[in-house]
Amino acid sequence: MASSLRHFVHSPAAAAASTPSLLSRFSPNFCTFAALRPIRPFSANPKPPTAAEQEQEQYAGAGTGTGTGAEEESSVPTTELPEPAGPPALRVGIIGFGNFGQFIARGIQRQGHAVLATSRSDYSAYCAANGIRFFRSLEALCEEQPDVLLVCSSILSTESVVRAIPFGKLRPDTIVADVLSVKQFPRNLLLEILPPEFGIVCTHPMFGPESGKHGWNMLPFVYDKVRIAEEGDQKAKCEQFLSIFEREGCRMEEMSCEEHDRHAAGSQFITHTIGRVLAQLNLKSTPINTKGYETLLQLTKNTVSDSFDLYYGLFMYNVNATEQ
Repeated sequence: MASSLRHFVHSPAAAAASTPSLLSRFSPNFCTFAALRPIRPFSANPKPPTAAEQEQEQYAGAGTGTGTGAEEESSVPTTELPEPAGPPALRVGIIGFGNFGQFIARGIQRQGHAVLATSRSDYSAYCAANGIRFFRSLEALCEEQPDVLLVCSSILSTESVVRAIPFGKLRPDTIVADVLSVKQFPRNLLLEILPPEFGIVCTHPMFGPESGKHGWNMLPFVYDKVRIAEEGDQKAKCEQFLSIFEREGCRMEEMSCEEHDRHAAGSQFITHTIGRVLAQLNLKSTPINTKGYETLLQLTKNTVSDSFDLYYGLFMYNVNATEQ
């Protein structure tokens, strides 16, 4: 009996049963670790989670995609990109700084651009009081190389003024513009005299110091981009210059110089002619003015406030006006 028991103990089956298997020797017994895990005691009044715990849960939720959209947005830092800076302010040189030149300069300054001026008369005191640089000669102004050269001289003196411009002192991409009340005449003159790389813009603000004293809103502004290069900065500067009048509220009208002169002969020239005739009648206001009579008095006042040179120029430098 004893020998049989010894045989059983030393048998291979018994050895296999008493010896731990390879899996059991290297696999941990998780049940033994269960006792080591701390268990939070149950409380009828649980403590609210701390701020640190809430933040940890929030980031955990955002990382696993279980958080709300607001939580996911707040967990991602955002950086605001700076807005691109606009183009630098233009430097507009005005030739002829009389009543109309000063009127236009105020609108240019309201839009944040710099004004340089020259004229036959001395306006240095006015310019110093209004933040404008005044030059006693056209050569000195051109040495400053303005972006736009704006001719505000009378129609009769325009040719002599343009021929006196020292183009060699200006940059080759300079824009030359005018504000004359006739358009084909200055266009042809500028195309003849200016170097080919210079830009040309013919404009006509259809208003003046009297009709535009309360603002330029909805007042017509006619322009013709006669010669503007598509390459380089000239095109951008041209648009920036025209935007001065657009931002002042003008009704922008792009049309050819020929079309402008046809319309002007039937409107502006006739208006000035009637106003000049009425001025010769020495009309006076009465206590019983009608609306129509008030209109005639205002027409007379507006036309007489302009120089006779303007009226003469409207007649002599617009072929359509002579036909009218």
